[in-house]
Amino acid sequence: MAVPSFLARERIIARPGFNRWLIPPAALAVHLCIGQAYATSVYKAALVANFESNLKNIGYIFSLAIVMLGLSAALFGTWVDRNGPRAAMFVSAVFWSTGFLVGSLGIATDQLWLLYLGYGVIGGIGLGIGYISPVSTLIKWFPDRPGLATGMAIMGFGGGALIASPLSRQLMSWYDPNYVPSGVGANVASGDAVAKLFLTLGLVYLVFMLFGAFIIRVPAADWKPAGFDPASIKAKPMITTDSVSAANAIKTPQFWLLWVVLFCNVTAGIGILEQASGMIQDFFREGGSSTVAVTAAAGFVGLLSLFNMGGRFVWSSTSDYVGRKGIYMVYLGVGLVLYVLLATVGNSATWLFVVLAALIISFYGGGFATVPAYLRDLFGTYQVGAIHGRLLTAWAAAGVAGPLIVNGILDSRGKVGELEAADYRPALFIMVGVLAVGFVANLLIRPVASKFHEPKAAVDAFTSPSTTEASVTR
Repeated sequence: MAVPSFLARERIIARPGFNRWLIPPAALAVHLCIGQAYATSVYKAALVANFESNLKNIGYIFSLAIVMLGLSAALFGTWVDRNGPRAAMFVSAVFWSTGFLVGSLGIATDQLWLLYLGYGVIGGIGLGIGYISPVSTLIKWFPDRPGLATGMAIMGFGGGALIASPLSRQLMSWYDPNYVPSGVGANVASGDAVAKLFLTLGLVYLVFMLFGAFIIRVPAADWKPAGFDPASIKAKPMITTDSVSAANAIKTPQFWLLWVVLFCNVTAGIGILEQASGMIQDFFREGGSSTVAVTAAAGFVGLLSLFNMGGRFVWSSTSDYVGRKGIYMVYLGVGLVLYVLLATVGNSATWLFVVLAALIISFYGGGFATVPAYLRDLFGTYQVGAIHGRLLTAWAAAGVAGPLIVNGILDSRGKVGELEAADYRPALFIMVGVLAVGFVANLLIRPVASKFHEPKAAVDAFTSPSTTEASVTR
């Protein structure tokens, strides 16, 4: 599918001397916006009240968006690689913004199906395309530090909630003077306020995402960082200088082993994230009441967001030195030990619970940020965006499996907010088993066999723009 000329890849080839450090802000402009997906809890109760529904039905909206993220990333990954980051980021901005506008209409007219269609389906498509849109470009600009590059961008997705949560509360306070988010007299915002919130976010995100789309650039085919020797890559056994297509990648055992690795890491992380506030209160319950205040539990959730964001940058950057396989041994192996400690001694001290949970969530975030660089190591830069898109189906699957496992067990024990630490142990030990499976899968990953490599002519035909030097961006 052709794109308008102003979005075409050949229009955004950077001139010699272009500063590659201008690329991460472009990626962040998109990821900080779509990272709003982690802030849905801010207005979830208001939606329940507005539609006279329940948390389960409203929660399906977020689940649908994550499923659509995985599906759209898989379906449109090759299109993203072929047409370049500006076209992809532009399309993402349109879909993400439209999703909010349609959702706003659904809330204003009490049509829940419009909220599913808007935020869940249309917005979810924008979410998936936006998530993968800058990845292959960043890796090409930072061949010497791919972990750092992807960590900078995907850090934005983890940190999007840190901006969206307070912004949403402030906007709802403006639109509904009776809204009190916490403390004495707390109540939910009106449906009208949430509808206006969605409308505002849709327009604000459109502006910022288009800003990212129009400052993004791709390097020329022969560009390399000053002082970087591509031959140095060949000295590392798990990093290839060859290319594998997206179609061939899914035929390799490496792809499916890495799919299992990502699925296991995400499933385990969601086990903490989804129940964070209620979990810390339940772990420290005495005589039927928790020793952890509601406000403290909310602060704990905010702390986890910081570790989710920070882990994406710190651990992914560390992988440039210890290797992608090595860092995933940490995520899964050390994570496994942390889950055992959380299940057995996590309720002995609040500080210990917080430290264990924070480290687990940092590994959860780090796994997301490191996987594009792992894919680049195994399959090359040729169609890494498309391969990443296909791999994100593991996230979609984990987004369903993780909550099903945890919620199923907790529902059989009682109600979150009225449980005790022992009620969580079966779910936590299941996550230990899940991480063990991922650890073994990571150990089995080897370099991709040469039979899957693409001929150089095919790679050049795919990546070289059919334009003259005159089309290079000035």
